[in-house]
Amino acid sequence: MADVSRPVFLVDPESDPVAVRIEGRASFQNSGSLEQFCKERLSQGRVRFVMDFAGCTSMDSTFLGVLAGLAIQLRRRTPAGSLVLARLNARNLELVRNLGLHRLVTIDDGALPGAAAGAANPLAEKARSEIESARLVLAAHENLVAADETNRARFADVVALVRQRIDQG
Repeated sequence: MADVSRPVFLVDPESDPVAVRIEGRASFQNSGSLEQFCKERLSQGRVRFVMDFAGCTSMDSTFLGVLAGLAIQLRRRTPAGSLVLARLNARNLELVRNLGLHRLVTIDDGALPGAAAGAANPLAEKARSEIESARLVLAAHENLVAADETNRARFADVVALVRQRIDQG
């Protein structure tokens, strides 16, 4: 298990499905590396992903929005791809359901205990400017609204504040 005092995404980019293990807190601070990794796999034609949350201590809305964006992109593929969320604890499952992501992904009930066992390569975190980070946060929250319209009211203030920050440059 990774040192959860420093959150990390461990990946196996060659597995099918592409495997990701989340260790520690998944947040706006580290979601950019996961988003970039998934975009690279998608550009290579990879359309099946499994994410193991057994070591995930918590998630924020930006991370969940990155997942929503990936799920939306996978659903638009022909044939459609898949995103499986495995071994979510009760709190993380509640967050996924409250934001409507359970309608876009497959929630594994524990039948995939070793699904991401080979995910051992840590993703490198790329330094982002404040504006790049703001764009990630905005896109993630727009993904949450696209996933479930009831999220529009939940995140209206966040979206407005981040848009304002981006507009200011």
